[in-house]
Amino acid sequence: MKKVKTKLILILFCLVCSGKAIAQEELDWGACIKEAAKNHPDLIAAQQEIKQSESSKQQTASGLFPQIIADAGGSRTKKSSSIATDSYSYGASGTQLIFDGAKTINNVKAAQEDISAAKQGYRFTSTTVRYRLRSAFIDLLKAQEMLRITEEIYNIRRDNLELITLRYQSGLEHKGALLTAEADLAEAQYGISQNKRGVQVAQRELIKEMGRKELTPISVSGDFKVKDSALVQPDFDKLAENNPSLLQLISQKRSAEFSLKSAYANFFPVVTGSAGASKTGTHWAPNGDQYNFGVGLSLPLFEGGLRTAQVSQARALVKQLEENQRSAHDGAILTLQQSWATLQDALEEVSVQYKVLIATQERSKIAQAQYAIGLVSFDNWTIIEDNLVRAKKTYLDSQALALLTEAKWIQAKGEVLEYD
Repeated sequence: MKKVKTKLILILFCLVCSGKAIAQEELDWGACIKEAAKNHPDLIAAQQEIKQSESSKQQTASGLFPQIIADAGGSRTKKSSSIATDSYSYGASGTQLIFDGAKTINNVKAAQEDISAAKQGYRFTSTTVRYRLRSAFIDLLKAQEMLRITEEIYNIRRDNLELITLRYQSGLEHKGALLTAEADLAEAQYGISQNKRGVQVAQRELIKEMGRKELTPISVSGDFKVKDSALVQPDFDKLAENNPSLLQLISQKRSAEFSLKSAYANFFPVVTGSAGASKTGTHWAPNGDQYNFGVGLSLPLFEGGLRTAQVSQARALVKQLEENQRSAHDGAILTLQQSWATLQDALEEVSVQYKVLIATQERSKIAQAQYAIGLVSFDNWTIIEDNLVRAKKTYLDSQALALLTEAKWIQAKGEVLEYD
């Protein structure tokens, strides 16, 4: 008796442990956002691009400050049949840019606009990541619900097969009806297997978009309610002004304009000041003082048209970015209007499919009762049952599509990952 109890305890322990091993982590939308914001590689890469732009600006701005160098050295010189001579020195020297036609200043301003462009690039990446993350979340939510529906359909098909089997055995139904019911049940079983695989694929997709490195069993919790419905048509022109891709082009154009000014500055002379102090002598530490001060001016007279070509290139880039900006502005407005219209269509489709589902469910109840007492033929009844199955799936598809179009609408508005 004790051995039996021990075995039972061991079996229960194994079941509990195995349950823990396969327990799924349930995530809501907020948890997915937090994890993606921390771990998504695209966002991390975009952050590093901002840091690169900031470092580039610091490098450019360093040219406005004095450049100071310290040096020290010693040497011994010996000619044939002469005594060796030692020489030691140490000191410091510096140069300061005085005038370069505002070239360096304009380069610094261009670098500042490059930082702004990189920040807008990060925003654009964030909007893209949000859409992909939301799509993956919806796919898993839909796959979970579809699996539940297919299991429900399986139960319906099983009950139908039991009813038809009884009627066939009693001679009230033909063999074709029985075979059809068996095929419907097999199809429902296939639907369950297919959707289980679909859940696994959706899990993998969501884990990727959260930035996780390993596949772990997860599920998501949420509903199919659209929150950002935008039932009243908004001002698309105003919304377009917040589009990160458009703002990025604006910053890039401003940077190009400063670069053009910098190219014009190449025609001006460069004036620098210099100063230095050192000590020299034949023994360490040397005590002979030397000082120098000076001003330098440089102006290339002929470079084969190099600077003219640089100005022409910079001017063309400004013009190119102006046209890119205009194209992006028009495209952003069109995308907003298309996304808004698609969202409204999807919302209306959900409403229609819900009414279809309610009607089909009621019709199925009536038809099943009528078939049980012989008031409806098998052919008519199975058509009604097939309509019910199709209505359940179509309604779910319409709900998921509405959530996806909402995500696309939010992306078109330029909202970032943390947008609620």
